[in-house]
Amino acid sequence: MARPEVLQRIKEVEREADEIVAEAEADRDERIAEARDAADRIREQAREEAQSLKQTRLEEAREEIEAERESILAEGETRREALVSAAEERKEGAIEYAVERFTEAVNEQSQT
Repeated sequence: MARPEVLQRIKEVEREADEIVAEAEADRDERIAEARDAADRIREQAREEAQSLKQTRLEEAREEIEAERESILAEGETRREALVSAAEERKEGAIEYAVERFTEAVNEQSQT
């Protein structure tokens, strides 16, 4: 091969190498952009799933709180009814006791 042909071939190979490098860099940039887009989609999906899970847990907690509230109210109502019943049972005796004491006091004052 003659010297000018060798130089020409070297230039062609360098140009081909430059094209390969340019294509590789473009491919790299494209892959990086795709990876960033994929990462953004994954982050958004994870954020949405976390928000959904948070909402689900919040709803479950509210339901548990409401159930506990209802249980406490029912227990309170049962206790209130028991107290009212006990008070009703003692009311007659308390009235009799108060009347007796009043009668005794009136009798003592009338004797003096």
